[in-house]
Amino acid sequence: QVQLVESGGGLVQAGGSLRLSCAVSGRTFRNYVAAWFRQAPGKEREFVAAISRSGDFTYYAKGVKGRFTIDNNNSKNTVYLQMNTLKPEDTAVYYCAADAGPATGRAPGDYGYWGQGTQVTVSS
Repeated sequence: QVQLVESGGGLVQAGGSLRLSCAVSGRTFRNYVAAWFRQAPGKEREFVAAISRSGDFTYYAKGVKGRFTIDNNNSKNTVYLQMNTLKPEDTAVYYCAADAGPATGRAPGDYGYWGQGTQVTVSS
């Protein structure tokens, strides 16, 4: 069993930054691939970023590439999402997800473990 707990969400003005954290407990974290998804009101959950087991490979949705950075710290069993130059359209609940891999998928169905989500609100 794997448990994921997100933190770091909040209210920020457009152009600002936030850093989300996802603490992973349960099985050995280094064996898992991880990702961030988001879901805005009335919309489907969408892929944001993913990171490979080793942390050497990262993948981003087109709309966040160059502004967001995903990384992990295996010694702390934590995945991060650094979000810069935030826009009002980034407003959503952000979810951390993990799975055994090895593939880093872009669909919610590719991940078996999910956190409870953290709200990010970007004001204009």
